[in-house]
Amino acid sequence: MLIETTAWGKLEIDEDQIYHFSKGIPGFEDVTEFALIELEKSSFAQLQSTQHESISFLLTDPFNFYHEYEFDLPDTDAEELDIKDAVSVRSIVTIKEQLELSTINLLAPIILNPLNRKGKQVVLHKSSYLTKHPLWAGNSILDKGGE
Repeated sequence: MLIETTAWGKLEIDEDQIYHFSKGIPGFEDVTEFALIELEKSSFAQLQSTQHESISFLLTDPFNFYHEYEFDLPDTDAEELDIKDAVSVRSIVTIKEQLELSTINLLAPIILNPLNRKGKQVVLHKSSYLTKHPLWAGNSILDKGGE
């Protein structure tokens, strides 16, 4: 399948890269189809809308940056995604001009079921996690008041 992207122009993707987000992503509720594009030799991926070339999100595995990260996936979300065994957790990364100020959203992870290609951004209610944790350890952006 050929899709248009702002970052890479026309891009060939496989059907098995496409995830369906039945309710979209908060703020982008009408965008329901995304391609997961793993970035070579990197711990990052791009979640690219197949419907709108300018809508994409930089993702990473939050456990690579926060080894102690943990949460309970609500049963309703697990049922909606039909998760039994296989699950992939990603977090949205916001890259800043000063790279050391880049952040990761641990409050609302992207949950992916790689078996049926369903996805959802889940907001962790009653959580101490934030939408703007420092991406790299030792970064004190939150101690400085964040952005």
